[in-house]
Amino acid sequence: MATSLRAAADGPPPPAPPAPASPEPPAAPGAWRSRLYRWDLRFSPYAFVAPFFLTFAAFGLFPLIYTGWLSLHRVELGGDARWKGLENYADLADSTFFWQALLNTFTIGVISTVPQLLMALGLAHLLNYKLRGRGFFRVAVLAPYATSIAAATLVFAQLFNTDYGLINTALGWVGFDPVDWESSRWPSQIAISTIVTWRWTGYNALIYLAAMQAVPQDLYEAAALDGASRWRQFLSVTIPSIRPTILFTIVVSTIGATQLFGEPMIFGGSLGVSGGSGNQFQTLSLLMYEKGWVTGALGQASAIAWVMLLLLLLIGAVQTLVSRANRKKLGA
Repeated sequence: MATSLRAAADGPPPPAPPAPASPEPPAAPGAWRSRLYRWDLRFSPYAFVAPFFLTFAAFGLFPLIYTGWLSLHRVELGGDARWKGLENYADLADSTFFWQALLNTFTIGVISTVPQLLMALGLAHLLNYKLRGRGFFRVAVLAPYATSIAAATLVFAQLFNTDYGLINTALGWVGFDPVDWESSRWPSQIAISTIVTWRWTGYNALIYLAAMQAVPQDLYEAAALDGASRWRQFLSVTIPSIRPTILFTIVVSTIGATQLFGEPMIFGGSLGVSGGSGNQFQTLSLLMYEKGWVTGALGQASAIAWVMLLLLLLIGAVQTLVSRANRKKLGA
């Protein structure tokens, strides 16, 4: 009885100590390799494409954004930026030099792009047939594209020289008076367009040739059985089959004409920046260069750059609409 009373006074016995936890088994040797493999499978694609995006962000996206910021400010070389809002764009809208440069860019683009692509189509059509020495001709038509802009323009500047150029000499042989290829508007633009056409015709011809070789021969055989001549096959089979390629070259050539800079710059010599004595062949790129680095108005130059960007986006939008219309037409 006394023993039971003493046990009750002392309280319940203490709990038993917990059993020691069993040690975790060591990780299998292949577990880390499996984990590294999963990490490699998940993150390696991002590592592979990261250099492109970093380079684009540093040399493409940042200059684009910074140029847009400059276009809203008045910035001079060596000076501080002052906010102007859309005044730079309003000044361009009121500037006769801007509208003349825009018109020059359009006219030079038209008279260089249209003959260029037509001749490229003709050359590609000839090279698509089995000709003797076809490989040599394919390399030959690409040779002008491999020539530098400076070398080609300097040669053509001598050919179109008003005093002793070969072009005026040949015109004199057939009874025409000498043409002032540098000081007159249309002759100077024709001369510059000739340089552009000479350099890019072979390049576009090879693009058309690659598209023509992808056209199924069954279509030509069926057209030949129906009595179609080569010219009719070209119009009814070749042209519809390579229509997307033609649209692509039109857009690329238009973009190149919008950014035309080197040919008029070198052709004009000391007056190349201003596009001649009367701005008769000054393009938007030349005007942007003159505003930024000759007069020092970086804000206006940036505004011109953004106008050119908007024009290129408009060209891309037109291409998209035309492509969708062609796909719907073909689907129908």
